[in-house]
Amino acid sequence: MFKKNKPQADLQRFNGKTSVIAADAEVTGNFRFEGAVQVDGKLYGNLATSEGLVRVSHGGFVEGEIRAPFVIIDGQVNGDVHALEHLELGVRARVRGNLFYGLMEMAIGAEVEGRLCRLPQGEVPLELPAAVLDANS
Repeated sequence: MFKKNKPQADLQRFNGKTSVIAADAEVTGNFRFEGAVQVDGKLYGNLATSEGLVRVSHGGFVEGEIRAPFVIIDGQVNGDVHALEHLELGVRARVRGNLFYGLMEMAIGAEVEGRLCRLPQGEVPLELPAAVLDANS
C-alpha cells in the first residue's frame, strides 16, 4: 500500500526475459536464469537468479530451494526460500521451509511451516552452493 515499487511492478522490467513453467508441465532439474520465471506447473529442483523474480502462482509447486531478489508465492513450496530484497506470500501460499528475506509481506491465509529470518540487505549469497546443485541433479 505504501511502497510504490512492488514486485508486480518490477515484473515490467523483465519483459522479454520471462520464462514460464506451464500449468500441466512437470520439470526436474535445477534452473539458473536471468529475468523472471513463473511457475504454474511443478518443478522438482532449485531455482536461482542474482537479478530476477520468481513467481509461484496458485496451482504452482516447487520442491527445492528458491534464491532470488524478489519472490512471490501464491502456490506451494517445499524448501527454503531466500528473497534478498522482497518476499510476498499470497493468501494461498503454502511453504514448508525456512524463509530468509529482506522485506516480507504476508497475506491472511498464507501458511508457513518453518522459520522466518529477516536478513540485512546483501547478506544472502544468491548463487547455489555446489552441494545443493549436486544433490538435486
